[in-house]
Parts: sequence; C-alpha cells; structure tokens
Amino acid sequence: MGERILIALGGNAMTGPDGTASPRDQQAAVERAMRHVRALVAAGHQVILTHGNGPQVGNLLLKNQLAASVVPPVPLDWCGAQTQATIGTLILNSLQGRSAAVVTRTLVDAGDPAFLDPVKPIGRYFPETEARIFEKLGQSWRSFERGWRRVVASPEPLEILDAQAVKVLMDAGYTVVAAGGGGVPVVRLDDGSLAGIEAVIDKDLAAALLARAVHASVLIIATDVPNAVVGFGGPDPRPLGPISVSELRVLHAAGHFAGGSMGPKVEAALRFVGAGGRLAVITGLESLGGALTGTIGTRVERDAGSD
Repeated sequence: MGERILIALGGNAMTGPDGTASPRDQQAAVERAMRHVRALVAAGHQVILTHGNGPQVGNLLLKNQLAASVVPPVPLDWCGAQTQATIGTLILNSLQGRSAAVVTRTLVDAGDPAFLDPVKPIGRYFPETEARIFEKLGQSWRSFERGWRRVVASPEPLEILDAQAVKVLMDAGYTVVAAGGGGVPVVRLDDGSLAGIEAVIDKDLAAALLARAVHASVLIIATDVPNAVVGFGGPDPRPLGPISVSELRVLHAAGHFAGGSMGPKVEAALRFVGAGGRLAVITGLESLGGALTGTIGTRVERDAGSD
C-alpha cells in the first residue's frame, strides 16, 4: 500500500548543472526532478513537495536593486511568495495529473533571537562600496571571501499556517507543492492579525514541520550528495547509511554536520522521526526512486523499542 511522502527538493533541483537559473535552465531542471516524482506517484504513493528558492529570490533581489529608481522594491516576504508561485507552476506543468500548488505561510516569533543577529546570506556578492549604500537603507550586510552579501534572520519555524489546506487537497488525491523556500515568513501582531517579515526560513526544518502536520510517514530530503558524511573534508570521510535517531543525534551534537549545508537536513530528519515519522532519508536527487527501499542514502529510523 502506498505511503504519504514529503519530498524536500534542494536548490540543485531547480537550476542548471552549473547553478544557472535562467527560465530555460529552471524548466529543464524541474522536468528532470519530476521524472522521479512521477514514478513514485505511479507506484501508488501520495507525494507532497517542498523546494528551495535561493537562486530565484536572488534574481528578484537583484531586479529590486537595478530598478529601484523606477519601481519601488518589494520586501523579501513578497519575493518568497512570488517564487513559490513561479516554481509551483513549473512543477505542476511537469507533474501533470491531479496536482496543486499552495502559496504557504510559516509562522515565526517576532521575538526570535535570530532577528537580533542576522546571519543568513542571500542574493549576490557585491563590492563593499555598494553594500554600504544598501546598509544606509536599513539592510544588514557582511563581508565574505568572495565579497559582500546581504544577511537576514533565519528564525525557527513554529507552524505551517496553511497545512490544513494542503492536507485537504492531499486527502482529495492531489499531489501538492507547498512551503517552497520554507514558506512565506509571517508574525502574529498584538491584535491577532498576521504580517510578513524580512526573514528566510530553513526549508528543511519547515519541511519536517509540514510533514508532521499532514501526517506523512516518510520524509525524503533530496540534495546534491548521496549521503550525509561524517568527517566531510577530512582524511577519512564516512558516508552514513541506516542509522537510528539516537546515534545520529550524538554525531550531530559533536558538530559533524555544517550549519549552512548538511546540518539543517540532519536536524530536520531527527525532528521528523523523533516526532513519530517512520523514516527520513537524505540522499541525492537521482536516488529518489529507491529511497523507500534498500539502503540508499542516509536512512534515519526510530530507535528500537520506541513507539
């Protein structure tokens, strides 16, 4: 019997092999990814998709900057909503069949400590002289090896506000695209209303939250490597295969997974399985078809004897 599977597609699934993000490159990349997804649907599984949007948001931010003297720049949460709709449309056209995309909001806490120290880099690299101009407009910028980049807060996702709508569509037999880029970040104001906020939510953490909300049994995090690796970049790297929550948690606490890349994926897998999910798999995009069986990828399973 088929399972309800949430697949979190990394940015490599949305761009060309060299990272380019022209419309043609994006269409071709999405089509390659959806071939694997269609195979899972054809096998009787119910699929929900999330996706990255970094390159696409970066393009919108650059357009903001280039056209600022002609049209008013739009805020970051608007950029996230626009890319959810654009990428969602590409995915729906490639999926065919009964499918839908939901522009999804993710609730965060306005008092999250991340807002006091923005560290998430977004957009392109710029010379310091240009970065200083944007700083005067209220943006935060930091120096990196390749130049200056804008940095924003990456607060903890608390709730996928539109999860119920997603679940209704899935219960009706739709393949659904939701929470792209981690969802559009919103905060709840004192009067109970919601407002967008300048932030970036980690897409893998949001995917784990959404997977639990729609009662998925499997979370697949598709990235550009076949496994999570202990000792990555060192003399004796060790790819991880099947592993329990407790074993992976020890490795994660020891700092084996980089915060800006594999760390959030490992954390998302731990949260999902630790909260009752049957299986979380971190693997390459090309391995999606075999992620439910065998030993492909880093397979995170519940500890023996856990409920």
